[in-house]
Amino acid sequence: MRVLGIDYGDRKIGLAISDRLGITAQPLISYRRKTKKQDADYFKHVVSEYEIKEVIVGLPLRMDGSSGTRAEKTREFARWLEQILNLPVHFWDERLTTKQANKILSQQKIAPRAKKDIEDQVSAMIILSTYLESKRTG
Repeated sequence: MRVLGIDYGDRKIGLAISDRLGITAQPLISYRRKTKKQDADYFKHVVSEYEIKEVIVGLPLRMDGSSGTRAEKTREFARWLEQILNLPVHFWDERLTTKQANKILSQQKIAPRAKKDIEDQVSAMIILSTYLESKRTG
């Protein structure tokens, strides 16, 4: 059973995918948003192609754990995604994932512009991998 991890953004959405056993997470793509119709078609294609059974969306909570505007936009996106995909969509706390992603990327020999392009994918991978680990450890 594959799981899709999402780092939601207004313009770009980072995607990561688990292996078939749901043990590891790998970056997939940074999807640049278009129209609602094109976005819906894209996500349906990804779900079909990779046989996704569950979606995890990073929830951007404030450091004190409270919700803000960003979290509400993310919840709205997740509700939309759940409707179009007809799959369970769960939230996972994404605090500090961008910092973790930047730390990982800074250790790689990647051009600064390329780092910006894959930052969302790596954040999605971190969100998904911490979710998968929590499922394994209970």
